[in-house]
Amino acid sequence: MTRRLTAMLCGLVCAAVLLNPVSSLQRCHSQEKDTSSEQAQDASEATDSEDTDPEPAELGSDALPGVEVKLVLEGLNNPTGLAIQPETGVVFIADSGNHQVVKLVDGKAEAVITDFPNDVYGPGPKVNVGPLGLLFLSKNRLVVGGGGLPDGEELLRVYELPEDGKPIKAEEGMLASFKLEANGDVPGEGNFYGLAASPTAIYVSCNGDDNKGWVSKAPLEGLDVTGFERFLATKEATQVDGPVAVAISPEGYLVVGQMGEIDQPADSLITFYDVMGKGEMLLNLQSGLHDICAITYSKRGQMYALDYAWNQPAEGGLFQILDDETSDSGMQAKRIVSLDKPTAMAFDADGSLFVTVRGVTEENNSSGKLIQVTSDSGL
Repeated sequence: MTRRLTAMLCGLVCAAVLLNPVSSLQRCHSQEKDTSSEQAQDASEATDSEDTDPEPAELGSDALPGVEVKLVLEGLNNPTGLAIQPETGVVFIADSGNHQVVKLVDGKAEAVITDFPNDVYGPGPKVNVGPLGLLFLSKNRLVVGGGGLPDGEELLRVYELPEDGKPIKAEEGMLASFKLEANGDVPGEGNFYGLAASPTAIYVSCNGDDNKGWVSKAPLEGLDVTGFERFLATKEATQVDGPVAVAISPEGYLVVGQMGEIDQPADSLITFYDVMGKGEMLLNLQSGLHDICAITYSKRGQMYALDYAWNQPAEGGLFQILDDETSDSGMQAKRIVSLDKPTAMAFDADGSLFVTVRGVTEENNSSGKLIQVTSDSGL
């Protein structure tokens, strides 16, 4: 189990892994292991939601030694998605509560796509939502997961951004759009939060059919999105609700973070699927985290996860996912830094990790921020 797990967590590539993933992963040897396993803390009982959030601790005050955390941008409203533009390295952000996509230019937010449909979401505190996940297919081909429309009407949107950089409106500038409408007893889908792309498809986490927990698939032909369909019924496979985080591992497996129930502590899962075949579930791990909302891999192939921790915000943050033979699951989540309700993350080409945090929420609006874990931190 641990050799196979290490290969998936650490991005270890064996010669035959794409031809026979299970047997190849079992033959791989450990690349990296954390030897300073932390004692797991007993999860506190979930508390009732309030209308406002408590003030967070000072940013980066508990980061591991050598980890440098910088505040890059303030004034965001419930930021939910991040993507790094190819060729330019510019950071794009789904400024969801302000119903727009923005980019970071000279330390300020500059509008890219505006006037998205808007809604209010959450068990408390509630937040304004608009665009959610972001994904670049090329320098100017941007895919945006919607969150401001009812389930079944929600759109996966494809844009070709203008070369002159001038902002466009959400409804006027779409190159293509797709929805997953209700079909008989099957509910419509919405809240397209997580987006990840392989060479042949985009995988999208959905929040509509609570019985199935779908991750959907949008096939690709080059840069063209050619359709949109339900693909993996993750709740049926794992018996845990809420697929939110999606990523493609260095070996090409689809990694899904099941958030679980927001009032249940430490129930999030990390699950690997063989999307090169028929979507077989290869590995399903108890993470020990509360509410996984994002997963990504660093340049050196290490897996990181964000824990939103709805009802235990002091326990949320950025975690490295490591092989651990001493644990029941074969893995451990090592906290890198505590963060106030983190929502999305992306590595740039230099190895810096950008992370959005929702921040304190009042009257549906949040004090969202963009932070940077610098490349000197060695993630």
